[in-house]
Amino acid sequence: MRNLLIIFTLSVFIAISCSSEPPDQKGPVTKGRWFTQKQFQFGKQVFTTHCASCHGNQAQGIVENWKQRNPDGSFPAPPLDGSAHAWHHPLSVLVRQINEGGVKLGGTMPAFGDTLSDEEVIAAIAYFQSFWDEQTYDRWVQMNADQ
Repeated sequence: MRNLLIIFTLSVFIAISCSSEPPDQKGPVTKGRWFTQKQFQFGKQVFTTHCASCHGNQAQGIVENWKQRNPDGSFPAPPLDGSAHAWHHPLSVLVRQINEGGVKLGGTMPAFGDTLSDEEVIAAIAYFQSFWDEQTYDRWVQMNADQ
């Protein structure tokens, strides 16, 4: 019975690992990007835990008009999927923004510098950049080639 359970578990694991779904045009892209698949997977965990509640599960944002101020005068969290302004910033600025938060820029994002490791911050960026389409990612690379 134990051997049957082990064989079944291995079969399920292999089937899941080897399954290939057709690429979703709006889904994550990792091929040809600066980050590894491991960073992407880790970033998905970090992003889901620390960022998705404000930026959406797929970095799409949760507020339709993120440019309009909240009643308290602060700005809502923008989408990070390439449809807002995150792609305009080099990696160093994205890291600093996560570490220092967005309050001094008029937002409400807390500083994560004491919460997340450097590895977690980089992984979270890898995850949200995976939602950038090729054109947006290429523009980011061109703008930041000398950074």
